Amino acid sequence: MPGGAAFDEAVRLAAANPGMAVGIHVTCVAGKSVLPHDKVPRLVNQCGNFLEDPARAALKYFFCKSTRKELLRELDAQFDKFFSSGLRCSHIDSHCHMHVNPAVLDMVVELGEKYGISTMRVPDDDFFSAVGFFDKPLLMAGNALVFKLLCARMRDVLRKRGFRFAQRVYGNLLTGSLGSDYTLSVLDNVPAGISEIYFHPALPGDASAPDRKSLQHLRELGILLDPRVRSKVDELGIAPANYFDLDRV
Repeated sequence: MPGGAAFDEAVRLAAANPGMAVGIHVTCVAGKSVLPHDKVPRLVNQCGNFLEDPARAALKYFFCKSTRKELLRELDAQFDKFFSSGLRCSHIDSHCHMHVNPAVLDMVVELGEKYGISTMRVPDDDFFSAVGFFDKPLLMAGNALVFKLLCARMRDVLRKRGFRFAQRVYGNLLTGSLGSDYTLSVLDNVPAGISEIYFHPALPGDASAPDRKSLQHLRELGILLDPRVRSKVDELGIAPANYFDLDRV
């Protein structure tokens, strides 16, 4: 996340663990820009913050041509900052999956080609794998349909431009409520080929008073460390992979 406060620390950690695949998490909502406000005044506020609401941001980028010009400039700066770190980029994804927006997708495809990245996350979750874990199935069915339609277009664009992507990305529809039972269920039913289950694992920044989001991040770290998950992976003969492995499929 090039505009993130922990970018430099993340680069140091990645450099110290060269076997780790690291992608660029482009940001155009709920985060900070790389460029200063005076370079992208329609895009961010005086403090350099993007809009917090993904729906509002998506509409703005889709309908406002002048804002899109600034967004392309900003995203180019984010790619440049990532590659200035010396890290090798495994793939492109985005904060809040904003790259499913057709206007944003066209930009990140263009920048991927410019910077030599031809792998991208397509966050097309499997609704039926997740439906039993929803608190509000009808609401999530609507979200799932929107993502399904946007991801269908996304796949078509990426195939035409020679990009590669995992066949399925699990976890999107349960963002903020992912649990071990869901993860074990996915592992039992994952199809042959390369799929992704994505997590947001982290330790709470303030361990004395963690908020709900921090507790969920800690819970997802626990999933990855859960011996049942590791045993299931071994039992089913699932081989760990990353986006670089798509080049070898």
